Amino acid sequence: MTPQAQLIMLAWLPIVIFLFLQFSPRKAVIISFLVAWLFLPQRAGFIIPGLPDYTRISATCYSIFFLSFFFDSQRFTRFKLTWLDLPMLILCICPFFSSISNGLGPYDGLSQTLSQTVTYGLPYFIGRLYFSDLVGLRQLAISIFISGLIYLPLCLYEIRMSPQLHRMVYGYFAHSFAQTIRYGGFRPTVFMLHGLEVGMWMMAVTLIGIWLWQAKVIKKVRGIPMQWILVSLLITFVLIKSTGAYGYLVFGIIILFIAKWFRSNVPLLVLIISIALYLGLASTGNFSTKNAEPLLTTIYNTVGEDRAGSLEYRLDNEEILVEKALERPIFGWGGWGRSRVYDYNWEGVLVDISTTDSLWIIIYGDRGILGLTSLYASFLLPVFIFATRRYPPKFWFHPQVAPAAVLSVVIVLYMVDNTLNALLNPIFIVVSGGMTGLVVQVPKKSKSAKKLSSRSNKMLPKTSRNTSS
Repeated sequence: MTPQAQLIMLAWLPIVIFLFLQFSPRKAVIISFLVAWLFLPQRAGFIIPGLPDYTRISATCYSIFFLSFFFDSQRFTRFKLTWLDLPMLILCICPFFSSISNGLGPYDGLSQTLSQTVTYGLPYFIGRLYFSDLVGLRQLAISIFISGLIYLPLCLYEIRMSPQLHRMVYGYFAHSFAQTIRYGGFRPTVFMLHGLEVGMWMMAVTLIGIWLWQAKVIKKVRGIPMQWILVSLLITFVLIKSTGAYGYLVFGIIILFIAKWFRSNVPLLVLIISIALYLGLASTGNFSTKNAEPLLTTIYNTVGEDRAGSLEYRLDNEEILVEKALERPIFGWGGWGRSRVYDYNWEGVLVDISTTDSLWIIIYGDRGILGLTSLYASFLLPVFIFATRRYPPKFWFHPQVAPAAVLSVVIVLYMVDNTLNALLNPIFIVVSGGMTGLVVQVPKKSKSAKKLSSRSNKMLPKTSRNTSS
């Protein structure tokens, strides 16, 4: 870690204090999360003896959490734990049981629990506090969209000049430079860890922008028509060269426009159920590379040998990792690489022969079925309730509901990506917390939805006027 990276990590807390002094707490939270995750240095932090490491994720979450409590303590007193918060609560505490069941001791269990709480629990809790209504989710969606416009020229620079911004600002590469070369050009990383993370973020930005434009939530940005902005976003997104993200964007558009034209949430529900079925089969050892041969053949014929080979390699590794995980299926193996697969090489040295690319297999191996189920339930269950019981598709095109609707689709696509990759993004966890708060605050017979339905014609002209962001 270079001196400039150390300096910005030390300066981050004063920066967040300044933001809370300048803006309302909700706006300060949004800006802090976005700036932190889009611009703070990668692989930077400090090891503090006797305390949790001060890393990028802990610096982001601790500073926002404590300053929110200091500047807006009344919001904390109004918080009420609900049954829909249980999956996230279980996800945060399950590392303790994993450590105890593996004989690693209570200290290790508490340390692992604290780490997982900071990573998942704090962003989720902050989302529950500040974005548990349609207004909060609207502000969050618009802010994510604007952040993508800020990232757009940076992506274009690195597409042309190669991923150099992190090195130029912080003095070192965030990741392997070889992995930034794709299809005869460069895949930008900007200040994120990997080009795949940039691709997923810009996919979310583009999908949000398309839907906010279609729902007339935003017509212009600084006087520029949204049509031209979206064209620029789409061109940049294609140039990022993230083939998986291309598929996510297409499927997201299909989900939203089928909801608009046919008032149907079937594609979204099919996607959620497909994730659950895949995890159920894969985690029990009933899914193998042979089952995926038709998909691999399709990818080989449409995208190329490299992408098909990459997916096949991941599936092969997941097979041996699942076999290891099934030895301790309930609570997993705990941390410290115990869930990985080891064998002796030709020199007689015990080496790690496995590769963990997917978040689901990492969580399953470390935390068992308890951790895996709670992780996916905390993201997918609120979306399922939102789409089926609280705000059916007929409301998704309404300017008040449209931001929450598109964020719900983004969350599902993010969890699809986590079946292939392991790219943590706390902003998506914040969104999940906000979605949970939204669906638990609406009564069983959605009064909000009825209100929107009865007043839709009256309210639409008022709420669909031009928005300058």
